[in-house]
Amino acid sequence: MNIRLNLSGVKPFIDENSVKALTDSAVEANRSLYEKTGKGNGFLGWLTLPSAVSELEISEIEQISKDLREKSDAVIVIGIGGSYLGAKAVIESLKPSFTDSRDSEDPEIIFAGHHLDEDYLYELLSYIKDKRISCIVISKSGTTTEPAVAFRLVKQFIEKKYGKAEAKERIVAITDEKRGALRKMAEQEGYKTFVIPDDVGGRFSVFTPVGLLPVSVAGLDVRTLLKGASDMEKSSNLDAPVEKNICATYAVIRNILYQNGKKIEILANYNPKLHYLTEWWKQLFGESEGKEYKGIFPAGVDFTSDLHSMGQYIQEGERILFETVIGVERQYGELTVPEDDENLDQLDFLAGKRIGEVNRMAELGTMLAHVDGGVPNIRIEIPELNEYYMGQLIYFFEKSCGISGYLLGINPFDQPGVEAYKKNMFALLGKPGFEIEGEKLKTRIASF
Repeated sequence: MNIRLNLSGVKPFIDENSVKALTDSAVEANRSLYEKTGKGNGFLGWLTLPSAVSELEISEIEQISKDLREKSDAVIVIGIGGSYLGAKAVIESLKPSFTDSRDSEDPEIIFAGHHLDEDYLYELLSYIKDKRISCIVISKSGTTTEPAVAFRLVKQFIEKKYGKAEAKERIVAITDEKRGALRKMAEQEGYKTFVIPDDVGGRFSVFTPVGLLPVSVAGLDVRTLLKGASDMEKSSNLDAPVEKNICATYAVIRNILYQNGKKIEILANYNPKLHYLTEWWKQLFGESEGKEYKGIFPAGVDFTSDLHSMGQYIQEGERILFETVIGVERQYGELTVPEDDENLDQLDFLAGKRIGEVNRMAELGTMLAHVDGGVPNIRIEIPELNEYYMGQLIYFFEKSCGISGYLLGINPFDQPGVEAYKKNMFALLGKPGFEIEGEKLKTRIASF
């Protein structure tokens, strides 16, 4: 069984002629990916990555994972953007929501280096002072400010706690094969290392050691994750019938809606475990498609929680958005609504029903209300949350993003716009070489 695409909530808003015309273009876009004739073709290593990960690399990941798990109460994963979001999305989606570390065989996975909040880092160092600690640091260059600052602090903490000799056994670096500050440091200090492939961008790196090592350390099955991704890879390659290629279909539908004035896509879920999948998805599509003053703006909501905050706008606000809803069909837990003799909350009509059924009816009722209110709904149906279907889902979004970017006419594999804030930050902090620009910016800020 595979994840499925349900378009019943979008059919009232599109016509079949538009779908057919753009489907032909999607076939060519998919061909451009495999034949490497499109923009950004130097960064297509992700395309066949799930089926290309070697047994040797998987075994090495599992061995180092076992070593870190045995010696650690907590493993700090340091990275930003695609260097942490994919792993966090998988871990948060598949691990229990509540875990008492005293009863768990799995170390706690703590993420750092994805912002510059001083209190967070201070509290992190206080929290881990009495724990057995290891660290996975992820950075292609080793000079990105947020993870580099966090790694300085964590590295110093580990070396002070264990000494440099043992520290090198507790730090793993995932970085460039030959270049960069982190590669140089890893070689000097003797850290175990994994390579970030040159042809895989950060937001597409879940199926490299960037995602696989933290996921494995968390106690999840990376082989099954890769199997799910490989099956989705196969079902969307050039040999697959286009009518069964749900990656191409999703790319086509969202681009038709964009052409029809739907400028915002909301990824909605009814399971709080999927919150960080949405965060990864936002980066994937936002960084890939927001170019040349084009692109659908990716937003996210957690239902039913956000129906009490965002529901009013979605239902009756400006008609510039559509929803893509991730529906999970089976839960592993079973709870029913109990009866209450007094029925003061007037909920006895729910007595005996499973909570999952109540949630499902909330999902279907919301979809109908939003469609009636002019909001197209694409529905992605997942049989259950496990490694196999999470692998399918992540690859589904990656492939859809590549095709969608080509339909949009942009390069979905670069990110030139993210450098602007970095240059200003470096100038304001006095980085060598930025002095003149720093003075100009300080003058501008003084006038604000």
